[in-house]
Amino acid sequence: MNPEVLIEAQGASLIYRDGEREVRAVDLVSLQVRPSEFVGIVGPSGSGKSSLLYLLSGLKLPTHGAVRYRGRCYTEASDAERSAMRRERFGFVFQQPYLLGYLTVLENVVVGAPDVRAYRERALWLLEQLGLADKAHRFPSALSGGERQRACVARALLMEPEVIFADEPTAALDQATGLHVLDLLEQHRGSGAVVLVTHDPLMLRYCDTVYRLRNGQVESVERAQGKASEPAAPPTTP
Repeated sequence: MNPEVLIEAQGASLIYRDGEREVRAVDLVSLQVRPSEFVGIVGPSGSGKSSLLYLLSGLKLPTHGAVRYRGRCYTEASDAERSAMRRERFGFVFQQPYLLGYLTVLENVVVGAPDVRAYRERALWLLEQLGLADKAHRFPSALSGGERQRACVARALLMEPEVIFADEPTAALDQATGLHVLDLLEQHRGSGAVVLVTHDPLMLRYCDTVYRLRNGQVESVERAQGKASEPAAPPTTP
């Protein structure tokens, strides 16, 4: 395993049954995520973007092929090991923001921290950056959908994880606020990588690498710094 690779998928597929029909949500995808890299995953609805994010983060295991974090195959790790990895090494922003209703916004942001008091100042700073300083001690029921999403972004950034997985993190936000969230994710690259799923091409402004999906497969790979698009490598059987 190359030490400069954090996460690697090799011929990874995610297949499930829909009645009599076999659905290949992810179909023989290979890619790498390196430290401090900003990776974008785009494609039309139903192209497999979120399913690929679930595979890369270990939330789902591949039906075929392999996905590894720092050389360790997810299928070789126990459920407890994968859970600890996600809790300690990864940060998540899901398309549907989830906050605990009985905790304040600030408490939701620090809920997973090993030492709440040690992270309180950073949590307050993140909330201020996201325009939520005056909402820190309110409960989620008092927040709009966009405000809840921004609180989830603060929670994902809190412990400076090695990888942040963000699934449509700006979908509920206006353009200016969405770009500000992207600015914060860009700043995170000094601490770790970012994997961003989005349908909005404008949100790809910071990406080093963009994978375009169609029907569960990588249709093309685009590199930053003016590099030309390259066709995806043909899928290979794992």
